[in-house]
Amino acid sequence: MASVSVYNMEGKEVEKIDLNDSVFAVPVNEHLVHMAVVLQLANKRQGTQKAKTRSEVRGGGRKPWRQKGTGHARQGSIRAPQWTGGGVVFAPVPRDYSFKMNKKEKAAAIKSALSSKVSEDKLIVVDSLDFEAPKTKKMKEVLANLKTEKALVVVDGDAANTILSVRNLPTARGIYSNSINVYDILKYDTVVITKSAVKAIEEVYA
Repeated sequence: MASVSVYNMEGKEVEKIDLNDSVFAVPVNEHLVHMAVVLQLANKRQGTQKAKTRSEVRGGGRKPWRQKGTGHARQGSIRAPQWTGGGVVFAPVPRDYSFKMNKKEKAAAIKSALSSKVSEDKLIVVDSLDFEAPKTKKMKEVLANLKTEKALVVVDGDAANTILSVRNLPTARGIYSNSINVYDILKYDTVVITKSAVKAIEEVYA
């Protein structure tokens, strides 16, 4: 098992813990990691482009003139595509860009991302992140003590004040252990995680 140091909020080492190799020391599957990132970004896309076809444009229910004898070409509707204000041929419609990965693939991608952070020494375990009230300044000091700035802060349990303390920091993000995802792990340089969150993740993914 990989052994890592545990720090307190002042940045001082207080103990060492062993990480579960089945979660934090697995071979990195780059294909699944890439797929998980693409999935998350694709699922955020709204696909909002839309134009109306001739059946959706208002009006044009009456034939504009009789079929024969006017000298004009025959027309059935003033909302046909060749008319100004008419519908669009093969108009674009809202598209769903989302796709799915199965549970085992998602789990393997998350474990690969966490393992890569451990191998790069960019996973920092802290004994706790307890805040009596939301304090952005205090959270900034904690990250400075841990010698990191662009960090993903992972907590577990009743840690609303911690999440709120991270929220106003432009280079950091706070999430709960049950919301951890590959995109955020890779986006931030360092993962700062509490001991309780480590245990929670090991219980889910081990």
